[in-house]
Amino acid sequence: MTIETILSTVLSLIAVFMAIVFHEVAHGLVAARLGDPTAKSGGRLSLNPLAHVDPIGTILVPLTLAVLRIFAPQTVLFGWAKPVPVNPNYFRNPFRGMLFVALAGPGANLALGAAAAILGRLLFFAIPDLGRMLILREGLGANALHAAFFVLGMFVIYCVILAAFNMIPIPPLDGSRVLTYFLPPSGRKVMLSLERYGFMILIAIIFLGGLDFVFAGVAPLWGWLLGPQWLYAMG
Repeated sequence: MTIETILSTVLSLIAVFMAIVFHEVAHGLVAARLGDPTAKSGGRLSLNPLAHVDPIGTILVPLTLAVLRIFAPQTVLFGWAKPVPVNPNYFRNPFRGMLFVALAGPGANLALGAAAAILGRLLFFAIPDLGRMLILREGLGANALHAAFFVLGMFVIYCVILAAFNMIPIPPLDGSRVLTYFLPPSGRKVMLSLERYGFMILIAIIFLGGLDFVFAGVAPLWGWLLGPQWLYAMG
């Protein structure tokens, strides 16, 4: 356990919390746009992380993984926020409305992750010595710059991970809402009946290492977004 590992863990927690909050706010914004005031009236359209804290997904799971990361640096931090309340009865077409709301979270993550990657790559292009500065970290300013690029890079990575993970078709993940829209009525009933077991399935997937398949599948995407120079500087 080193100061470097602890610092990277803290910065990674900041990045994952940012990605989670944007994900949930996107759900609420689309729901509000479609006529559902539930999230807005509940104060869930705020970017304040405290408005989205889930005792398990935002505190217990990330902190448990953070402790594991200190002793096993390859551990990937993960978590989720308290789901934004959505009342599909406000939608003109409830199933279609839920489809758009479900796609909003992963869509926002991908869009923001791409925007952050473009910003960082432009800075690498505009400042020729930036890569060397981030690697050598000579002085307080260079260390602060490295921390900022580490958070930005991890934000890109977690945005990609959250988008992919949430598209798994297991309730209550967004992928289940998307799949439900395209199923016949009998299939929709099956998906709705799985809601009561979804959380237990989700926890089991996380702690049994099932997320490794998600990470491995999307690693080429975030690697392409960040590029080898940025990834090397984060190491």
